[in-house]
Amino acid sequence: MKGLELAEKYFETYGMPLIQKKFKEYEKRIAAGLVGDGSECYGYDDEISRDHDWGPGFCVWLTKEDYEKIGKDLEYEIYNLPKVFMGYGPRRVSDWGFGRIGVFEISQFYANFIGLDHIPRDNDEWLYIPESSLAACTNGKVFYDPLGEFSRWREKLLEFYPEDVRLKKIASRCMTIAQSGQYNFGRCVKRKEYFAAQYSETKFCADVISLIFLLNRRYTPFFKWMHRALKELPILGKEIHQKILNLVTTNNYQEKIDIIESICSDIITQLRIDDLSSSNSSFLLDHGPEVQRRIKDRALRERNVWVG
Repeated sequence: MKGLELAEKYFETYGMPLIQKKFKEYEKRIAAGLVGDGSECYGYDDEISRDHDWGPGFCVWLTKEDYEKIGKDLEYEIYNLPKVFMGYGPRRVSDWGFGRIGVFEISQFYANFIGLDHIPRDNDEWLYIPESSLAACTNGKVFYDPLGEFSRWREKLLEFYPEDVRLKKIASRCMTIAQSGQYNFGRCVKRKEYFAAQYSETKFCADVISLIFLLNRRYTPFFKWMHRALKELPILGKEIHQKILNLVTTNNYQEKIDIIESICSDIITQLRIDDLSSSNSSFLLDHGPEVQRRIKDRALRERNVWVG
């Protein structure tokens, strides 16, 4: 039983009847589901996941007006629902797992992830929201939302970054991928600076994964799941997933260098396919400015290409 499936069945068995019985007036104004932090929200939970912040439970989302009227009462009633369901539970809450389920005011729920109590309004607001935070507040599943207000936020965020912001991030990733992988990794190995080499390899992998997600117009999840999620992406996902796995599991430094070059070659080919670069260079650093030149917003286009 996956946590997301368990949560939906728990809501259908106990949550919905509770709403219909004690909060009938608000039945068409309440949204429910499971979204946010936690492996179960991505569908990646397993037996290891069940030792903390896993078990029967769900989220309920209310408008600010409704939260002020019934938020505390609804929270009390949900808290008193059965703690064990289908043989699972009670839910174990870790020191930092409080607030993953329960009753939330919609704008504050999203603000906890993106730092804004409104949908981002301009490029700067979009640019500085961490990709993993956007992934977390748009994952999981909405079980019930007749009003549609929670889903309105969700759908707007899932439309992805504005194109200029996406391009700015892609340009930056081209620079840092080339710097850490194509340039610094081999130099660190030659100097026998093995910590620096390991850091370069890790930085390279993280930025490559971020770039592949950007090419797919998907948000990169929390680092623990970013490599696993990579293989689900249609553009270069499976190929890069396997090459990164090969990179981090081989102890042969020359093989690592060859894999790094192969990954960068794959990315460069895709940039050309997507008409994001016309450079013939095999050095990914040369493609960053090419991507940045395609940004329409002049102020954003003129910013430091390394920052994104």
